[in-house]
Order: sequence, then C-alpha cells, then structure tokens
Amino acid sequence: MKIIKNVLLGVLCTSMMISCQRKESKTDYADIVSLFREFREFVKPDVVEGVPDYTAEAMQKQWQELKEYQKRLVAIDTSGWPISQQVDYHIVRAEMNGLEFDHRVLRPWSRDPSFYAVITTSEPDVPAREGPEIYGVLYMPDYEFPLKGEQKKEFQKKIQAVPILLAQAKKNLTEKGRDLWYFGIIQKEREINVLTGLSRRLMETNPDLVPLVDKAREAVGGFKSWLEEEHGSMARTSDGIGKQNFNWYMKHVHLAPFNWQEQVEICQRELERSWTALKLEEVRNRDLPPLELADSINELQNRLKAAMENFVDFLKKKNIFTVPDYMHLGPEIGIYTPPENPEKRCFFTIVDYHHCLPLRTHMVHWLEKQREKRNEHPKHPIRSVPLLYNIWDSRAEGLATGFEEVMLQTGLLDTIPRARELTYILLAFRAARALGDLMVHSGDWTVQEAVDFAAKATPRGWLKPNDRIIWGDMGLYLRQPGYGSSYVYGKIQLERLIADRARQLGDEFCLHKFFDNYFSRGIIPASLIRWEITGLGDEIKKIVAAE
Repeated sequence: MKIIKNVLLGVLCTSMMISCQRKESKTDYADIVSLFREFREFVKPDVVEGVPDYTAEAMQKQWQELKEYQKRLVAIDTSGWPISQQVDYHIVRAEMNGLEFDHRVLRPWSRDPSFYAVITTSEPDVPAREGPEIYGVLYMPDYEFPLKGEQKKEFQKKIQAVPILLAQAKKNLTEKGRDLWYFGIIQKEREINVLTGLSRRLMETNPDLVPLVDKAREAVGGFKSWLEEEHGSMARTSDGIGKQNFNWYMKHVHLAPFNWQEQVEICQRELERSWTALKLEEVRNRDLPPLELADSINELQNRLKAAMENFVDFLKKKNIFTVPDYMHLGPEIGIYTPPENPEKRCFFTIVDYHHCLPLRTHMVHWLEKQREKRNEHPKHPIRSVPLLYNIWDSRAEGLATGFEEVMLQTGLLDTIPRARELTYILLAFRAARALGDLMVHSGDWTVQEAVDFAAKATPRGWLKPNDRIIWGDMGLYLRQPGYGSSYVYGKIQLERLIADRARQLGDEFCLHKFFDNYFSRGIIPASLIRWEITGLGDEIKKIVAAE
C-alpha cells in the first residue's frame, strides 16, 4: 500500500512539474509577431555599397542561421490561441519554409540569371513582384523626375552598383540550366532597352546621371554576352524541380491542399469545362453578330473607359462588395497595335480588342491593392506586409481568375452575350498554361512543349506559339513553381469557400457580406482564409500532416 502511495505521489509530482514547465514556457501572440519581425530583417542580405551579398559564403551562413529561427518557431506553443492567431503562426512557418526551399532546391542566386534584375519599370497587380529577384532592385515607380534630394542619392547609389552586382553574379551562378539561362538572356535584352530609354529621359532631366546609366547598360550588355556564350555550350536538360520537391513546396510554403497530381486533375477538368462552356455559349449566340475588333486607338480608348465604368458601377449596383469612393480603375491602353499588324497582337490584346469588359474583371487586383494600402490589419500585423516567396498566389491570382466567372454569373455580361465567350476562352488559356507549369516541373514536358500545348489548347488559335505572353509566363513559372497553376486551383478554392459558407449560413448567405469578410482577412493563402472564416480545418490538417 505504501509503495502504491509513493508511486501515486511521484506521478502527481511529475504531473505538477510538467504543468509548471508548460506555464513557464507558455507563449502568446506577441512572441510570434516579434519572431516574424526578426525573421524579416534576417532574410535581407547584407548590402555593401548598394550591392546585396549573395555569395556562396553569405548564403551558407544564412542557411545555418535559418535553422535557429525554425527552432524558435517550433518552441512557440499556440495551444489556446484563436484560429486567427494560429493562421498568423502558419504564415510565419510558411515564410521560413520558403527560405529553406530557396536554399535546398531553387537556389536562385546560383541557378537563375533572372534573379539578378537590375531595374524594374512597372508596378505588379499583385502584392509583390512575381518570382525571385535580388533585394533592393531599382524600382522605377518609386522615383519622380527630375530626380533630386534623397531620391537622387538613392538612384545614383543603385545605378552605380549595377556593374559590381553583375560581376558578383558571374561568380555566384555556378549551376547552369539551359532554360533558366535562356530566360535570363531575354530579361537582360529587355533591361538594355529600358536603360537606353532611361538614358534619353535623363538627358532632359538629370544629365549628370547619364554616364552612370550608360555604364550600367554596358555592364548589362556584357553580362548578356556572357550568358549567351555560356548558354551555347549547355546540354539540353530539365530545369524543373521534380514532383517530390513540387509537392513539398506546395504543402509547406504555399499551404496548398493539392499536390502535383491533384493540380493536374483540377487544371485538366477546368480546361475541359471551359471548352464545353464556350461551345454551348456559341450555340446560344449563333444568331448574333460576331464581336467587332477595335480598329483605332480612339475607339479602343473609348471602349476601355466604358468597360472600366461599367465594371465598377456593376459592383456598386449589384452590391457585390463594398466599393469605397477611393476605388477606381484607369483606362490605360499601353501600346496600340493597328489592324494591319495582326501578327503583333498578343493573346490578351486579341481578347481586349474584341471586348474590353471580361479582362477588366481580372483587374479586381488593382481595387484590392487600393484597399490594402489603407488596411493595416491592426489585429494581424503579420498580414500588413506582402508575404514573401509569392505565398499569396492562390489567394491573389485565384481571386482574380475566379472573379471573371463571378462577374459572368452575376450578370455583368448579360447584355453582351458574345463577351461571355471571351471569359471561357480566358479560362481555357489559364488552365492550359497551368498544365504547362506542372508538366515542366515534373520533367514530362520541355518548355517548348508546354508552349506548344498551350497554343493548341487555347480556343480559336488566338495564342500563337511565338506569343511573348506565353513565353514570359513560362519563364516565370519555371522560376516560381506553381504560380501558373495557382490561378486555377486558387479559383477552385474560392468557389469551395463560397459553397462552404453558403451551406453554413443557408438563406442568410449574402455575397456582399461574404466578400467584405473575405477581403478583411488579408492576402494570405486561400487555405488559411477558409479555415479562419468557416472554422473548417480539414485543409490545414492535411497540410500540417504532410510535415
């Protein structure tokens, strides 16, 4: 009896000790916020005289120190936290996994010449630039001309750093893949043209900076020549990351509940559905005249302006979601391609010249960016900045792609039946290029085969095999695995969430309340938004179980 009492006493003491240890090690939400902010500073490379350090030594040091951050993350106890705070924990975990994947698999600093971008000229329609690139790239939308004061100093420092950066890049790029280097050559050709135009512009506003820009352009030209020389002797190999790595990346970084095979099936199904829907639309509309292409820049400008106004007015009148007064879309047409040069028209241009409205719905991107500038997410500071490694892709691109059909189904195109056909053509194109993304990374297709497939699978022959759009897309998807498929499986996740919420709320479901709630969660992985809004944890459990 005495022995039993001693055993029970020992168990009780052990239990109390464990309980005390847990209380002592208990963490709260402030701990994950603090760790997140530390990690964000850690991710930034050392910058010496405007040049970020991506040398082998610097990357090895970062790789070793990353493990300590991951250990600190695992030590954080989230038990008892509300779902919204657990979501933020998973965001931080995904970012750390993203850096791990960069070191283990992607290694853009040693594999990808496009990583060493020296200048970018346009604002992306998503939270951050698509694909990996160096820290602190010269981003022209940040500058006002004529350059003066601190802006001029910063510009001068970055443009002076270009030759040194590219000299470092030549030493860092020790892993040579034929396709990645091909896209690097294309990028450098584009940068040469941009720097040439910038030199002319500065001649009028800041002539003292022209020699620096010209020197940077010469360095880019020399780097391009080096890439071409190296590329010519490379063997044809696949630069895809393989199914196993792809699946790990989807689960641990992008928090996607679909593996490679499941994404293939989703994209194939959407490709088939879009073709079927298009054919049925054509039957429905066969007695209607075809859409006429815009045949002048003035007509296109007027069409775009009308489409922008139509789209935003529809959102307000149908009460799709709250549209504050600050939200607007500008009717910018870019470069107009006249009818006599049809071969120069890219796929999206052809769609737009038939009717501007379907593609404007994809521009919900820009409305969302305007909202996010004013939405600091005070309860969720981790969501107040764009997530690293394009972790937001399923949410951002999935929304924009899904919204095209949301607008179609809610009646935006009812008075323009032929324009409904364009929505299904757009979906077919996105599903076809998504399959190319997946098949290139599995090693089943070459980039050329992926491009050829997309051209054949896109209706009406509107996508040509030499279209700059599809080649640019495939270059991005090779560098950023799964970005192409995120448009399609992200769309499916949006539809799943609407269905889940409709089932939960029944007759009380309201699309306006749904989207306002959806937008309030920030631009984070779709699986996390679903968990937070519905309380359904099946997707995140599937993701976590894969670890």
